Amino acid sequence: MKIFFCDSVFDKKLVEPDYQNEFDSAKKCGFETHLFSYEETVDGDINEALKHISNCDKKEFGIYRGWMMKPKIYEIFYNGLLKKNIQLINNPAEYEHCHYLPSSYKKIAGETPKSNWTKNLSENSIIELTNEFGDKPIILKDFVKSEKHNWNEACFIPKASDNKNVINTVNRFLELRGDYLNEGIVFREFEELEFLTNHSQSGMPLTKEFRLVFLNKTLLQIYNYWDQGVYGNEKPDIDKFRQIADRIDSNFFTMDVAKKKSGGWTIMELGDGQVAGLPENADTTEYYEKIKTVYNNV
Repeated sequence: MKIFFCDSVFDKKLVEPDYQNEFDSAKKCGFETHLFSYEETVDGDINEALKHISNCDKKEFGIYRGWMMKPKIYEIFYNGLLKKNIQLINNPAEYEHCHYLPSSYKKIAGETPKSNWTKNLSENSIIELTNEFGDKPIILKDFVKSEKHNWNEACFIPKASDNKNVINTVNRFLELRGDYLNEGIVFREFEELEFLTNHSQSGMPLTKEFRLVFLNKTLLQIYNYWDQGVYGNEKPDIDKFRQIADRIDSNFFTMDVAKKKSGGWTIMELGDGQVAGLPENADTTEYYEKIKTVYNNV
């Protein structure tokens, strides 16, 4: 199994500093580690991006660990490695399935807040969608990310029927996302979650959330989503989420779940496991040891 990391912008012989711990742990656990240029991949020069990765005589398998890629870029990356006889753990369709909420929504509907979405950013289209929520509070994001650290101005809308505030919030959101906007916008019914603490920098309310990591339908690890706040000993219903994971069209993905204020648990979102971050306090050596164990048992 090969693990592919982004190189450093300043020195292509070094790993991107934010992934240094993972890079070291992967090597320590016996994985082949390789560097490639994320920037050249995004710019469309895949041959240059992968020039330090050798062709394989027989098919080998790999996992990417690095920055998020838009699905079209991931497809270029995937195919570039495939030409070298290396197959990433998720094909382009599987990557998009968990990377874009609209792609996996049907798989988790009923276990996640009601959502709708559009690529049409006209005011009429936006108001038509938000009217479906009546007077309920809603959350705004794109197909991948929100501006949750700009909670009140670009994420949380207290009343979906307040058309003026909806448009103002969407405009601010689009301004902040800029060229990083993923496909379109998503509106989600706001679910009251169990309060944990307020973020030390942005003041955003943090709630009791966990990140579950699945590899080949096996629960690899469960992490506290936030590094702040006191979680206590409570954990989500793992058996329930294992059953849901069985129907997800991905070999390596994350499932973020949160405790509802009214009791029970809800799925916040899925993510491709190759681009989902680990908490700062995660034991990366333990993480890669578990990847090795699950992979070797397939």
